[in-house]
Amino acid sequence: MARDVDERKKRKALRKLRKAAELAEAGLGPPLSDWEREFLEEVEERIEKFGSAFADPNKGSLEEPLSALQARKLKEIDKKARGKGKGGFKRGSSFKSKKPMPKRGRDIHDDVEETPPEPSKPAPVPTIVPPRPLTKTSPDPAPEPPPKKTGWTPRVIDGGKD
Repeated sequence: MARDVDERKKRKALRKLRKAAELAEAGLGPPLSDWEREFLEEVEERIEKFGSAFADPNKGSLEEPLSALQARKLKEIDKKARGKGKGGFKRGSSFKSKKPMPKRGRDIHDDVEETPPEPSKPAPVPTIVPPRPLTKTSPDPAPEPPPKKTGWTPRVIDGGKD
């Protein structure tokens, strides 16, 4: 059951597969594993026979000849064949450093001298000062202003409804 995939997309996928295989044969990078060689051959065969290398619509767009994972694996094989480093996601957290961090600034222990502790002295006894009596130093407070009108009164307009 061949799926209807655009001929240009099929040719492009086949060209990428064949180019990766040719580059691997040229020996620019490390040799391909048996699995990778098999992968390239089988995917090429499926595209030529069925028009697509996958059947499950959950694995990629039905208009594409390769699934998302197949396209990613092809890209990795192509990089390997060209002799470039393997890209992609690294395992582990991106917040962990792979090498020790260089020392920045100063250490809080740099200025501390190793001296024996001094013998403890008795703590000084605090002196208690009695509170002063309150005296009236300010004049009488100002009288309160008269209250403002806060009520609302309706306005009657002549000629309204009787």
